Amino acid sequence: MELGNDYAEIRESVSRICSQFPGEYWRKLEDSHAYPQEFVLALTRAGYLGALIPEEYGGAGLPLRAAAVILETIHAAGCNAGACHAQMYIMGTLLRHGSQEQKLAYLPKIASGELRLQAFAVTEPGSGSDTTQLRTRAVRNEDHYVINGQKVWTSRALYSDLMLLLARTTPIDEVARKSNGLSVFLVDLREAKGSGLEIRPIDAMVNHHATEIFFNDLRIPASALIGREGEGFRYILDGLNAERILIAAEALGDARYFIERATRYVTERIVFGRPIGQNQAIQFPIARAYAETEAASLMARKAAALFDRQLPCGPDANLAKLLSSEASWNAAEACMQAFGGFGFAREYDIERKWRETRLFRTAPVSTNMVLAYIGQHILGMPRSY
Repeated sequence: MELGNDYAEIRESVSRICSQFPGEYWRKLEDSHAYPQEFVLALTRAGYLGALIPEEYGGAGLPLRAAAVILETIHAAGCNAGACHAQMYIMGTLLRHGSQEQKLAYLPKIASGELRLQAFAVTEPGSGSDTTQLRTRAVRNEDHYVINGQKVWTSRALYSDLMLLLARTTPIDEVARKSNGLSVFLVDLREAKGSGLEIRPIDAMVNHHATEIFFNDLRIPASALIGREGEGFRYILDGLNAERILIAAEALGDARYFIERATRYVTERIVFGRPIGQNQAIQFPIARAYAETEAASLMARKAAALFDRQLPCGPDANLAKLLSSEASWNAAEACMQAFGGFGFAREYDIERKWRETRLFRTAPVSTNMVLAYIGQHILGMPRSY
């Protein structure tokens, strides 16, 4: 099986865009907790945030592998795609399960940048990773739904026009399977804010603009439902696999950033009359991180190739995310150790990227949850939770 195009021309183009946004730009954003409007606008104008939207709706019509290359390149350049990556992996739910009317109404405007689809409201304070136990309810009332509940860790909701929402439409005690009775809605945040929807920012370790969202009798039109009522859990699985593959790409980009920075620094840094990279204690962790990154990259490319062929890719997507996040973290640690005290100085940007890449071991799915998936669904061992 072909592992897909490496898109050298896309890498070069994205790298040129990223060169306009050096470390100083990202540090200033952190100082003010600001959103990278200029960065997102530059990617939008270049067509990269519409990469997965079919050409008939104004997008580039590229495969998931191309989207992975875009995000990997952004992170390898020292930037962060967390402000806009959701538009890529959320897109699958709308593309594969949305109605023609919904696609015509929203996709061209998303592709042009007129609308942003950046928020994905799934996680709740009480259920965490146990998605089937979410309590946010959407109750049908003639031509609209009434929504009540709460979401947490919904990033970019304050900077998005549209939001995908997963809510329970049938009580869990009335369904045969826990995953039944969940539905997906495309919520227009411009209309919802102040009309039953409240967004509160969460002050977090990384500048991902995380929020919690409160629904209090929010009314949305019945036309906001994507696909069939009660089948939303199945719909979002496509998006979750895409999310894992694209997050793996970002982690790989971070790993390459750390390896490049560390390799250059330890070659130039002279202590005790010789480059510190001459010492195996410094050299070997960086070399091992490189080996881990290359291995993880192959798994990520395999997962993307399966996804693009619409073949089962759940195991591969989870493995790609696990291996890439581990490789990135090991590369981050090697880089921090190589830079020593200077690694903690903000002007070097190592500590910022170190904090950012640590997130991938926790979100969008934690390392332990992936290991549980491997144990049960791939190796056939008893369910551990």
